[in-house]
Formats: sequence, C-alpha cells, structure tokens
Amino acid sequence: MNILFHTLGCKVNQYETEAMREALLNWGHTNDKNLSVDAVIINSCTVTAESDRKTRQLVRRMHRENPGAIIALTGCMVQAFPDEAKKLTEADIVIGNRDVTKIVNAINSYDNKRVFEIDKHQNGDEYNTIGLSRFNERTRAFMKIQDGCDRFCTYCIIPFARGRIRSRAVSDIKAEAQRLAANGYSEIVLVGINLTSYGKGEDYNICDAVDAVCEVNGIKRVRLGSLEPDHITDEMLNRFKIQPKFCPQFHLSLQSGCDATLKRMNRHYDSAFYEDLVNRIRNTFTDAAITTDIMVGFAGETDDEFNQSLNFAQKIGFARSHIFAYSRRSGTVAAGLKNQVSNTEKQLRAHQMAEITKQTEIEFLKNQIGNVYPVLFENQKNGVAEGYTPNYTRVIIDTKKAITGQICDVLIKSMQGDYCIGEIFNK
Repeated sequence: MNILFHTLGCKVNQYETEAMREALLNWGHTNDKNLSVDAVIINSCTVTAESDRKTRQLVRRMHRENPGAIIALTGCMVQAFPDEAKKLTEADIVIGNRDVTKIVNAINSYDNKRVFEIDKHQNGDEYNTIGLSRFNERTRAFMKIQDGCDRFCTYCIIPFARGRIRSRAVSDIKAEAQRLAANGYSEIVLVGINLTSYGKGEDYNICDAVDAVCEVNGIKRVRLGSLEPDHITDEMLNRFKIQPKFCPQFHLSLQSGCDATLKRMNRHYDSAFYEDLVNRIRNTFTDAAITTDIMVGFAGETDDEFNQSLNFAQKIGFARSHIFAYSRRSGTVAAGLKNQVSNTEKQLRAHQMAEITKQTEIEFLKNQIGNVYPVLFENQKNGVAEGYTPNYTRVIIDTKKAITGQICDVLIKSMQGDYCIGEIFNK
C-alpha cells in the first residue's frame, strides 16, 4: 500500500509518526505523495481545543480527498477523548497511543471492518515505543527517550493522554544514536513529554542519556527538547557543560511570570526560582539561549497578574517565545475555575506578550553580532545556505560551495527578522 502520514502536535508525536513510517516501509509499503493513496495515518494532538478541531477537520478532509483509502486515526486526542474519537466515523481505524505497533499491525491486517481499540494507560507501564534508524530531516533527528507525565497542571489533559512517567533504557538510546549516525545524522534532539523526569525511579537521569548519545562517533551535537524548570539541578548543568557536543539552548517552560497564576496552574516553581535558574544557566554557559512557552488569559488572570507576567518576560529576555492563549479543556481542574477570561481579552494579551518577547528576541540576535559560531548547515538553495548555531540561532550565508550537513565557523555580521546573517570565518 501507498501510505500518507499527517502529524499534529509536538516533537514526540513527530517521532512516533516516523516510527510508524519506518515500520510500515520495512513491511514493504510505500510513502510517495505522487502515487495514488491507499491509506492515511493521522497522529492527533489534544493539547488545546483547537488541536481537537484540527484533528476532526483533517480526518474529514482526508476521507473526502482520498475516497476508498483507509483512514487511520491515532495519537493523544484519541487516547484522551475516546468517545469523541469514536464519533469520527470517517476513520476506519481508531487506535490509542499506548503502543505504536498496534496501528502498524492494524494497517497490515485491515479487512474492511472498522477497528476501534483504545487501551488505557496503567501505572507501571513500561516504555515500549519502537525505535528508528532514520528521520524525516537531513541533518537533525528527534529521539524520544521518555513518555508520560505525573504533574497534573490544572490546565493540562496530557497526563490522561500519555499516562505516567516511563523512560527508555540508556543502552537503547545509544543503539539508536549509532543507527542514526550510520545513516548520516549529525545532530540529535532528545525529546519527551516531561523530558527532565527521564530516569525517575531508576538509577540514571537525563545527563546519562546525553552522555550516551555524545559517546557515538558521527554525532556532532546533542540538543534537549522542552524542559520543566524545577527538575534542573546545578549537578545537571555542570555535567552538560563538560560535554563538548552539548548545545546550550534551554527551552524552559514558563507558562506565567506571575506567582499567583503559577499556583493556580499547579506549576512546581515560582518566578524567583525560575529567574535564579536562568541566571545559573547563563553563568554556566556562554551565549546560552533561553527559550520558552508563555500562556496568557489563564482562568482568573487579572490585569495586574498579566502585567506581572509581561514584565517578567521582559526582565528575563528570552531568545524566543511561543505565546498562546489558555484553552479550556474538559476533564481538567482549570475548566471549572471561576472568572474565565474572554477570548477577546486573551487575544489582546497574546498580542501584547508577543510584542514584548519579539523585542527580547531582537536584542538576543543583536548580541550574536560579531561572534564566531560553528553552524550546522541543514539546507542550501540558490546560493544561500541556512543552518543553526549551538544555541539554535538561525543563520544564513551566501555561498556557492556545497556545505549541507557540514559544520562551518561563521562570523555573524548582522540580523534580520528572526535570523542572523553571516559569512564563513577563515582563521
């Protein structure tokens, strides 16, 4: 069969889609957009109500555009809201995300009878996502090493969609890194649902995962995905620092810069802790980039609380920020809180926060000017090459030399928009 894949949501979902793709290709199926479509696999997200809407819309559009094709739906929306998923009758196969192999087996054995199978996550579940040898990017691959979350932030449905924390064995991580390196991947981004909880209940932690990947010949860089601030210790920072392949980009999920809001969110830190952590990171790593997620309009957020968050974001000086409005999710504590903020006010606050964080991004990029950084170039077209520094600053240069996949020293000359402009630095 010729199978198409659609992924909604986070890097973990992207990884799991790649795992399904590789497994099905190994079974002899194809993935060619230029051929007629026999099956479509949709990996859903449910982090917001908008994510659910996009999933429903995509299922119906794929059914309409590919008459006769098998439509398979999996992922977090299916797992968290099985009754809603069941109503999507356009989907021939509906399977939860507890075991990625089940969607592969269901495609292989489909006999024109609707499949609906959602296994609930259980305490004590083991990490069981199948691994990869390739990823759908030329120079950088994601590697899932952790799943699940037990934090229960009041706004978040993900613990119900992903189950409890479970971690991948260090030996499996290193083996996958070796496969990826053998296939030409230079950089690996370690990802998880609650990445810094990797190794909870075991005798290893996130530093051991980083070390395992760094040990692999051919891997030139190791980067971390989104991090929970209160899990990061000085010991971790010091271990990261001694790894020359470690990239000093820290995506520290803030959500709010107001302590009262953080408490209602059931976040496990306050603004003082967060600021101190940022200072410790910056004291440990030269040119570290601090990136983040910020939610506006959370239930009960007053004008004063929002302004506290706004001022805090400006004070920290993030290199990049993802700004989003709070989305009320059924099944969460926050959905029942009083004093919900209107959609109009949420959009206004999102715009204000985006303006402030755009200015801090500009200041960060300006501070890169005059420095020389090793840039891993990922693509090249019409004499322009594009890549990223270790701190994930996007850099473009003019060059006729083929340098895709190479790391070259680049002198940063200027900045424009959300990237820097440089030239090859010859010592």
